[in-house]
This record gives sequence, C-alpha cells and structure tokens, in this order.
Amino acid sequence: MAPIGIDKLYYSISEVAEMLGVETHVLRYWESEFSQLRPRKNKAGRRVYRDSDVELLHVIQRLLKEDRYTVEGARKVLNRSSREDLADSVERRQLKELRNFLERLLDSV
Repeated sequence: MAPIGIDKLYYSISEVAEMLGVETHVLRYWESEFSQLRPRKNKAGRRVYRDSDVELLHVIQRLLKEDRYTVEGARKVLNRSSREDLADSVERRQLKELRNFLERLLDSV
C-alpha cells in the first residue's frame, strides 16, 4: 500500500482485493460479468487498476452485497445508470466512510 496521504496511480489485483475484502478470483469474475470494468494490463500482462476502476468495484460490491442484487440485476442497474448516478453512488460511499471515521474518532476521545 502507498504511504498515507500519497495516492498511487495504479493498484495490483491483490491490493484491490485486499481493499475490498474479497479474493482475486472474485475480481476476475466481476470483470467477466460487467463490461464497464476493464482494468488495463501492464507490459507483463498483469491487471492494473486505477482509482476509477476501484470506485466502480465498490459500486458493484455494494449492489451485490448490500443492495442484494443478482449479478444480472446489478448489470442492468449499471447499464442504465448514467455516469452521474455512479458518481453519486461513489460520493455516497465516500461520505459513509467519512462518517464512520468521524464516529470512530469521537469514540476514541
């Protein structure tokens, strides 16, 4: 992982899997099921994920795990969603993470 405060341009599949708390084969499966998810490959042929890929994966994970969509249902949601809808979803997730962080901070005081 990158040091705190320094964002990386690209993440390996194992780093992204760790961020999401899933196995790498799950990410490869989602890649095969969701046409919007197309991480680049480096010269060695390994997947490299950008922040936008990671954000999309968070949306996919939320649709499947929290909202309890099937893969087909999540695919339909993503296909009909505009980029604005996805951005709203990403912003909502970021706000939840910020809220959780602030609640933990208050609890520690």
